[in-house]
Amino acid sequence: MSEDQKQSFASYIRSFTFGVEDSLVSTVGLLAGLDAGGAGRNAIVGTGLIYLFVEAFSMAVGSFLSEHSGAEYLEEGGKAAVRRSFKDGAIMFLSFAVAGFIPLFPYLIADPSAGLVISIALSLVTLFVLGAVNAKFTRTGLWKKGLEMLLLGGVAIGVGVAIGTVFHVS
Repeated sequence: MSEDQKQSFASYIRSFTFGVEDSLVSTVGLLAGLDAGGAGRNAIVGTGLIYLFVEAFSMAVGSFLSEHSGAEYLEEGGKAAVRRSFKDGAIMFLSFAVAGFIPLFPYLIADPSAGLVISIALSLVTLFVLGAVNAKFTRTGLWKKGLEMLLLGGVAIGVGVAIGTVFHVS
């Protein structure tokens, strides 16, 4: 694999990992806040869907612009840089949007109180799996990388749930 191909692949891994982790953590935090505030299932699901798509698009645009700016700084202009930046943005959009359905799905099948518990549990499991998948690409220990992602993402989820509970947004 050439150095340019390695750089591109590393950029795609960053976008995917960032999209999944951020989506899981921020979506659980938002849903927890709505749940703690007593919002009903329809409000939680509706707000969650709006959030997922707006934030996925925003993250995609941010990814595209930041990658493209970095390429311009490194004087890597032209179609190849735009194409790579576009791929980064698309990966960010898809990873954020798809991962966000993991914490949202329990609210479709369970009442909000049970939905929150299931949402957190699924998100934590997914964080571990994300770390394990990353371990394959980074050639590090599966358990080490899985637990790292689980613990760091889990703390972030805890912060989101705590803030959502304190402010009782509905």
